[in-house]
Amino acid sequence: MAKRTETATATVTRPRRTTTATRRAATPKVALDAPLDPAELDQAVTRGHTALGRRQVDDGHWVFDLEADATIPAEYVLLEHYLDRIDPDLEQRIGVYLRRIQGTHGGWPLYQDGTFDLSASVKAYFALKAIGDSVHAPHMVRARQAILDHGGAERTNVFTRIQLALFGDVPWDAAPAMPVEIMLLPRRALFSVWNMSYWSRTVIAPLLVLAALRPTAINPRRVHVPELFVTSPGKVRDWIRGPYRSVWGHVFRYADAVLRPAERLIPEKTRRRAIKAAVDFIEPRLNGLDGLGAIYPAMANTVMMFRALGISDEDPRAKTAWEAVRRLLVSQGRETYCQPCVSPIWDTGLAGHAMIEAASGPSGIAPEETKQKLAMAAKWLRERQILNVRGDWAINRPDVRPGGWAFQYANDYYPDVDDTAVVGMLLHRDGDPANAEAIARAREWIIGMQSGNGGWGAFDVDNNFDVLNHIPFADHGALLDPPTADVTARCISFLAQLRQVEDHAAIERGIAYLRREQEKDGSWFGRWGTNYIYGTWSVLCALNAAGMPHDDPMIIRATDWLRRHQRADGGWGEGCDSYEGGMHGDYKQSLPSQTAWAVLGLLAAGQRDDPAVARGIAWLGRMQGKKGEWKEEPYNAVGFPRVFYLRYHGYRQFFPLLALSRYRNMQISNSGRVGYGF
Repeated sequence: MAKRTETATATVTRPRRTTTATRRAATPKVALDAPLDPAELDQAVTRGHTALGRRQVDDGHWVFDLEADATIPAEYVLLEHYLDRIDPDLEQRIGVYLRRIQGTHGGWPLYQDGTFDLSASVKAYFALKAIGDSVHAPHMVRARQAILDHGGAERTNVFTRIQLALFGDVPWDAAPAMPVEIMLLPRRALFSVWNMSYWSRTVIAPLLVLAALRPTAINPRRVHVPELFVTSPGKVRDWIRGPYRSVWGHVFRYADAVLRPAERLIPEKTRRRAIKAAVDFIEPRLNGLDGLGAIYPAMANTVMMFRALGISDEDPRAKTAWEAVRRLLVSQGRETYCQPCVSPIWDTGLAGHAMIEAASGPSGIAPEETKQKLAMAAKWLRERQILNVRGDWAINRPDVRPGGWAFQYANDYYPDVDDTAVVGMLLHRDGDPANAEAIARAREWIIGMQSGNGGWGAFDVDNNFDVLNHIPFADHGALLDPPTADVTARCISFLAQLRQVEDHAAIERGIAYLRREQEKDGSWFGRWGTNYIYGTWSVLCALNAAGMPHDDPMIIRATDWLRRHQRADGGWGEGCDSYEGGMHGDYKQSLPSQTAWAVLGLLAAGQRDDPAVARGIAWLGRMQGKKGEWKEEPYNAVGFPRVFYLRYHGYRQFFPLLALSRYRNMQISNSGRVGYGF
């Protein structure tokens, strides 16, 4: 499934003499937004359906690569050097990848064409030096100068400074005080790990053990990066400094100064008990070959923790944890990178929705073949529903039965509300009676996961103790998992699609939350996809599924916003800089994912006949490649705004096919209304 990087080869051709005959024979270029005729639309849907269908794995699921920035592959290289488990050939391929994605500013961005990011740049430089790149090489000189121009490695984020501490390049005092005794705090204590998001909980637990034991990397090549510091690490006195997001930042900075010396007074017996509590938390959640939390940072920290605890690399726990990390590597011939996680449940749910839409209606594409493909996908999904494990979410909802799906192949302690709603809608639309029990359990779990304000978070309930985002350790501002508009919209869509009267109250509370969350300009923030186009599409689907009249002021403002942001060529685009103060709904080019989201949002709002929809459909049809696929290089999703962005390689396939197919089906629809939640 890897997306290969092709190097264009320039060729020199002789200029051709233009004659009157050739001028007459030349075909005028068709504008991208000129309407597609029905035959062109049919061909585009057929090609897209065929292209996506052939991507299905033999057992019925779909999975595409999930790419982040330089940080994860750089950390993987440093992990090999920490452990002295260096694979030279692999690291050379990672080096090719890191050099290719270096920015024109000399450092590394968090997404394609993004601005310089200090922490990503320090890690990438350190990794390349560990691989063997000379500090005198031009790309290293440019990177080093950019890092120094931005304040040096002493100004990196907390996780980067911890990485540097593991290699002895900074003292452990460079990191905020985070005593492992936090693992002993009960749920009611503010700083308890149970008040943090699932990703924070799984990353922090092994990291706290590392911070308590303070191991040093083996680092067999003795690679260090003192040249990246403006001030020698031994002379830095202000590792923790602003800008702070609120007055709480100043309060916690002083609290850190008090806690740091007090930590030395903790009895050794208490420390051992706390380390045991961390290990006892981790071991049941190791998750086999899918790893702790099924996310790279937690998995890598676990590998280092086992080594720090003196556990042999041949111990089954350590051996499996290392193999789990290695399974995240994606080889692309000359290049290799490391994924932050994998997305098979999500990819299968999204692919299924696109395939079933294309195969629907009187002119559906290969309906019988698609039915068989979807039957395989549904069976694969049913087998992965989490029915017997009460995950961490149960600490807030102890009386709710499990019934969700994870994002990854396996992650039983951490099912994902968003995935569950998307899969539930697919299984419901599929219509196979064999899906009934899975749908019922998913519905029960989704209702149980609704937060007090009417919204839904991705993994937890009422995970909104915002003060925690202001502690020095949380300089990334992403310690929590509060309700968001996009996840809430998906849950409403699922419940509304089921049309069970008893769910009306939950739906109404969710709609009230969405009404409060609408931006002044009419859009909605997209927490998990880029960005306001994604959020607005998600909410418009939910409002339609819930039966909201299309002339509701909330819907009118949203559709007006989408129309205003359509680009001259008929498409839509939005950049990741919209999370960083950039324009909402704008980008330098139109993109397949965002164009499809905008079109789907307008269709859900009853705008089938709007010229903006026709122009968007035309753009999608004409930007499709001959083999039925679309190209999309810019990042299209977010892990943590301002910190961590993602490129879902499948989005360029799922959503354009879904949009084209839905428009095609609605052209022959009497009602002109989307009949499903997704």
